[in-house]
Amino acid sequence: METGSARTGESAPGEPVWTGLPPGLLRMRRLLLVVWLGILTIASGVLLALFAGPGWAAFALLPLALAAWGWRMLGRNWRSWRYAERADDLLISRGVLWREETVVPYGRMQLVEVTSGPLERHFGLASVQLHTAAAATDACIPGLDPAEAERLRDRLTELGEARSAGL
Repeated sequence: METGSARTGESAPGEPVWTGLPPGLLRMRRLLLVVWLGILTIASGVLLALFAGPGWAAFALLPLALAAWGWRMLGRNWRSWRYAERADDLLISRGVLWREETVVPYGRMQLVEVTSGPLERHFGLASVQLHTAAAATDACIPGLDPAEAERLRDRLTELGEARSAGL
């Protein structure tokens, strides 16, 4: 069973304590993958059988192969996402082939918002969006539990106000 919502263990002194994303995000993304590629498989199979013949309908199995590959890749991508709160900044790390680590200093944050679309709300998820003066450092943490997203928003806002007041 894949888990990611717990803190990722003990860290050495001075090392950040990383937090992974909850498994609800992975479940939502995998469900979307299966639904859309399932519909594509059925539609292409029916259309190919009707217009090109039953032999050509075998090509409708290609979306199923894509779904199997996508299932695995979604798991790898989900495991790659993590964040850590440090004394002066927030770290966000993600990426499987190309690792990307974003450092957002608390004093540079201008806006921290929690968003949750209809599908995210259905799965009990929310995203935290961080805005800074530099567009390149805007960051997002997707798929959090709503309570954790609100806690993080409040903490980041509080730390941002404290750091910007000291500038």
